[in-house]
Amino acid sequence: MSLNPRYAPVLFSGLVSAIMVGVVSAVVLLLNQGFPSDFIYRWMKSFATTWSVAFPALLVVAPRVRRFVAKVTAPRSP
Repeated sequence: MSLNPRYAPVLFSGLVSAIMVGVVSAVVLLLNQGFPSDFIYRWMKSFATTWSVAFPALLVVAPRVRRFVAKVTAPRSP
């Protein structure tokens, strides 16, 4: 299965935001509340709340970050 390359930015943003939000929300929950019996429920609730913000934010920010990184890592002229 192969997707059209025009969907690459959306797929990238979705995957990166899901991974980051999943890891960060789990760590913050563990640090703040330990490992309660309803950890998975709390984690998924936190994940859903924060991912709904992170995904659209990454869709907007990622292209600008890519351009910035390309600019600051471009080879210098002699």
